[in-house]
Amino acid sequence: MADVYLYDAVRTPRGKARPDGGLAALSPQELVRQQAAALTARCGDFEPEALILGCVTQSGAQGGHIAMLAKLHAGLPDACAAHSLNNYCASGLSAIGQAAAKIASGEIGVALAGGVESMSAAPFLGDRAGFYTNDDLPPRARFVPPVLAADRLANSEGITRAELDAVALASQQKAAAAEHDPTLQASRIATGALTGEECIRPQTTAETLAAAPPAFGALQAQYASALDGATFAPLHAVAHAPPICDGAGLALVGGEGLGPKPRARVIAFAESGGDPAASLTAGFAAMDKLLARAGLSLADMDRIEFMEAFAVTIAKFLRDRDADLARVNVGGGHLAKGHPMGASGAILTSSLLDALDACAGRYGLVVLTGAMGVGAAMLVERLP
Repeated sequence: MADVYLYDAVRTPRGKARPDGGLAALSPQELVRQQAAALTARCGDFEPEALILGCVTQSGAQGGHIAMLAKLHAGLPDACAAHSLNNYCASGLSAIGQAAAKIASGEIGVALAGGVESMSAAPFLGDRAGFYTNDDLPPRARFVPPVLAADRLANSEGITRAELDAVALASQQKAAAAEHDPTLQASRIATGALTGEECIRPQTTAETLAAAPPAFGALQAQYASALDGATFAPLHAVAHAPPICDGAGLALVGGEGLGPKPRARVIAFAESGGDPAASLTAGFAAMDKLLARAGLSLADMDRIEFMEAFAVTIAKFLRDRDADLARVNVGGGHLAKGHPMGASGAILTSSLLDALDACAGRYGLVVLTGAMGVGAAMLVERLP
């Protein structure tokens, strides 16, 4: 199998998903076009053979094959194949993984891969899929909203409210500090009029977090059949959930000798399903599979971008795994910056490359975990 390289990876700042949000006036395809243009400006001309784009809510402004629309809007070559995929929160990383597999096999030589989500234009669950309300399925197969799954996981894992508060505060503090560190934003592309992260709440304190009430307990009654009668203590407040937002990320993925100097080599990529009842744990399984395949451990990682899919996931990771906190989510995470669902994997990949460059590190790991047992992880080696 041929080596696969990340020649570059760029991202938008994340804008609030509301009518006056910093990216709300831009269409999803325009978000992608601006990232593709940035890659051309940074890397020179290239001829992508595929555009692979993750997007979760593929309806309305994001319906009708969003990757095809983005390809046409960006003026990519007619011969460039277009693939739209939905793998929930892992979609953007799954897109990069699929591009890497195609290049490693020799099917294609170069691709653009990443994701986009305009939650101001296509709200969460806006596709109104029958799956979301289908009570004919067995209880463990019925859809449970991720935030309800987060409360259930926190209870089953014995993770306390104090632990949730601690990781939420750390995310906000690191994100606020990173806004003043240009090395951590080297691949963040000013998009439209938005030049910085819009969702960060720098005024967050331990006291304001402790005073915030749990916000999602009422959902238990609404999804009682999917929970099969189970009840649990509501724990997550709004501050423990990633803000809904708009954003996009795109990577230039290719084989050897594309032209520009690559930033990193893809060492391994893995995906995993998981127990839908545990829901937000499949990212851990993908990570474990990946590290075993590569013969490396978390101790070998110089930087880790672990998706903060609600406070419980990052709290569980830091509690259960031997990871150096100083190497994890160094620029803050989703709890502070937001979660543009289909774009998150690509955004975190771009953030990882910046973090590795900033510390002149060697190995980096990105982990995504999503609802109903969806997980993906990628390991890269920075090329100095």
